[in-house]
Amino acid sequence: MIYNEKYESMDLNEKKELQLRRLKKMVKTVYEKVPFYKKKFDAAGFKPEDLETLKDIEKIPFTTKTDLREAYPFGMFAVDEDEIIEIHSTSGTTGKPTVAGYTKKDIKIWGEIIARGIVMAGGTKKDIIQNAYGYGLFTGGMGIHHGGYKLGANVVPMSAGNTKRQLEIMVDFQSTILSCTPSYAMYLAESIEKAGIKKSDLALKSGIFGAEMWTEEMRDKIEDKLGITALNIYGLTELTGPGVAMECMAKSGLHISDDHFYPEIIDPKTKKPLDDGQEGELVLTTLTKEGMPIIRFRTKDLTSINHEKCECGRTTARISRLNGRTDDMIKIRGVIVFPSQIEAALLKIDGLTPNYQIIVSRPESLDEVEILVEATATLFSDEMKKMEEIENKIANEIKKEIGLRVKIRIVESESIPRSEGKAVRVIDNRHLTK
Repeated sequence: MIYNEKYESMDLNEKKELQLRRLKKMVKTVYEKVPFYKKKFDAAGFKPEDLETLKDIEKIPFTTKTDLREAYPFGMFAVDEDEIIEIHSTSGTTGKPTVAGYTKKDIKIWGEIIARGIVMAGGTKKDIIQNAYGYGLFTGGMGIHHGGYKLGANVVPMSAGNTKRQLEIMVDFQSTILSCTPSYAMYLAESIEKAGIKKSDLALKSGIFGAEMWTEEMRDKIEDKLGITALNIYGLTELTGPGVAMECMAKSGLHISDDHFYPEIIDPKTKKPLDDGQEGELVLTTLTKEGMPIIRFRTKDLTSINHEKCECGRTTARISRLNGRTDDMIKIRGVIVFPSQIEAALLKIDGLTPNYQIIVSRPESLDEVEILVEATATLFSDEMKKMEEIENKIANEIKKEIGLRVKIRIVESESIPRSEGKAVRVIDNRHLTK
């Protein structure tokens, strides 16, 4: 089933014509209504009339998160503030927050693109969506809520946390679709086992998971423990929130709603465009956003793109599973490492839980890495000699993945703090030892 056949299965040439029309209108709008863009375009010697083809987008300067932070709070709005009916914001944990503003039309479109994603997960009007993304300034909770409302499904606004109540609702309401971060999905799966709830007590059929990086190995674990199909959703507060892209049941990439977002892949160093199949940084432009349109936003997310028709029948461009972020990577002894690489290595070994933490320090002149890995209760109770063998095995697997030898410490099950939102995977203490 496809929610919007017209746009999700549109002929590629027709799609390009639509994108160009919308892009021309968007570029003209931001030039006339957002002082930041007028100044940026003028400095680059670019005028809206210079945009004649889609390739001409490459003449336009990029927008970065720094730009949005400097415009805090409402400097990027393209409409009067009385036209904004909803505002969301990032947490600001790594700097000043970025803000997103939505008009009535923006909320309608947001609901539409999320509804497309819910249908990709097998959702219909008859489904009960247990929405365990956080509500509030974070876009996850309200994004899924708007989409469920648009589809006509029953949305249970659980928000994150209160795990005991989550399980009660899951069983009592017979929720069919779960939406939350993948790390919280794993936590719920562990809690279900601990509570003695059987798979037969649940009605779950699929999960919509995003807001953090996760691996195929993590997907396998979630699907096995919950007996569901686990699908990836992608979005950014700066663009709209979740719903920019979503996996279908074919699991062959995330479908971008490219009638609303124009995607590019660039080399993050040279900033030059890359061809289909080449991995680089995802750059996105809003094509229909009224409240806060964004042109050529550098997401820092690393992926590749595919414009071929999917086996599901959709013709929307697809991005591959994100392999990390340019600002998510850790540089250790000159080697670039992504937490997803560590996760992939850990989940190849039996007896480990998917919970881990990477602790980086520099006690003297060299970086040191210790990875805390949670073992199952059975493995942790094994004799010391076997534990040492497992630690060596883990270290070897990680070395194969990243090329570095790291220290492994197996810790007791449930000793690493659980997150009801985004999991904290990396603790970098190097700044404390400088």
